[in-house]
Amino acid sequence: MTTTDAPSNRVSTAFLDELRELTERRRAAFVPLSSPFAGARPDDVARVRAAAALGEREALTLARDVHGYAEEAYREVRSVAAVADLLRAHGVPASVGTHGVATALRAGLTADGPDDGSSTDGPTIAILAEYDALPDVGHACGHHLIAAAATGAFLALRRAVADGLTLAGRVLLLGTPAEEGASGKEVLARAGFFEGVDAAIMVHPFGYDVVDHPFLGRRQLRVTYQGVAAHASASPFMGRNALDAATLNYQAVALLRQHIPPSDRVHGVIREGGQRPSVVPERASVEYYVRSASPATLKDLSRRLEDVAHGVALATGTTAHLDWDAAPFTLPVRTNGPLAARWATHQAAQGRTALAGGVVPEILAASTDFGNLSVRLPGIHPMIAVGDPDVALHTREFAEVAAGPRGDAAVVDGGLGLALTALDWLADPVLREAVQSDFEAAGGVLDVAGYFA
Repeated sequence: MTTTDAPSNRVSTAFLDELRELTERRRAAFVPLSSPFAGARPDDVARVRAAAALGEREALTLARDVHGYAEEAYREVRSVAAVADLLRAHGVPASVGTHGVATALRAGLTADGPDDGSSTDGPTIAILAEYDALPDVGHACGHHLIAAAATGAFLALRRAVADGLTLAGRVLLLGTPAEEGASGKEVLARAGFFEGVDAAIMVHPFGYDVVDHPFLGRRQLRVTYQGVAAHASASPFMGRNALDAATLNYQAVALLRQHIPPSDRVHGVIREGGQRPSVVPERASVEYYVRSASPATLKDLSRRLEDVAHGVALATGTTAHLDWDAAPFTLPVRTNGPLAARWATHQAAQGRTALAGGVVPEILAASTDFGNLSVRLPGIHPMIAVGDPDVALHTREFAEVAAGPRGDAAVVDGGLGLALTALDWLADPVLREAVQSDFEAAGGVLDVAGYFA
């Protein structure tokens, strides 16, 4: 056995340093967002603020508990139980395991008090909680903070109602499992989980405070090539090499990247490649995540990958089988402008400047299943800073910082922002009308399930 000296695997931060400098220049010139709408009455805002302050400790305890459980998609049993138990401790019925998903949760609040989320009275806004973690790195996306902020917001409104606040409609707390790679919100949407909801809001941890950061649409593609096995030495001419097809596909997609929009992303792995070198592989597969900034360009990119797959099959004498979207696809997030401005207003009162889209470079983009909801009904998915910008999501470092003091601050500030934004939407019919008009102007309801059919 011999070894060679490996080259350094140190990754340069030069590009990230330049992005950070660009962001700081843009931030220095940024004029904070303002809202022309009145929102809720000042005395009602004060009542909710006081109620939120009373619940800070238990919201932070919930965040720490969920962080410690670190349960992956569809296995968030203890996490959703922790949310439900806290709700029930405040007299709020919580339905767990609805719409065919064992770790989904629903709870409701109306002018008459708590219910199980089944009431249909008045306009309805949903506050969304996520609580799934990642394998190996735990809550490296900070979903424990999402769960705690959402639950804290809901309970702040519940306390305020008990203290005399009159809601002009309904607030739902909806626990939506399996965001990480499994598109739990889309699964629930197709089961009717969001029927009767008129708007939806949530908050996600990040390295910046930004109310309209781009999230790309994402699809999954697995291409499986079927060839013909043969003895790789005695009669290779009798075989058709599926591994050749898979590797050629991988290289062709790599070359394609030069000729796609800069907001597109394609990244893949070879999943199968044969069993032993003496046999021409008769089966091999490659799997990709395919991302783009709009539904239309995601559809275009999907077609180009299909062309690559079939062209490679022709070139190698194999057959190609394409499997799209083992988990439902996600679409880009459509941010609602009037709701975003109300969020920014409340964050400013907490000492945070929620940046508009385009300040943080759009190249720093991932995907979320909230996108699928945002094209069904008006919504916002703002990001809240919990660490320095160079601490990336989906790393152990982010999981650690999100469990620290800045994560705690995000629960407090994010929860209050969600509660007050929901209150504004319910209290101000002019705001509600503007929210709906903005949604319609952006394209209105999209047929998500049938979009790629």
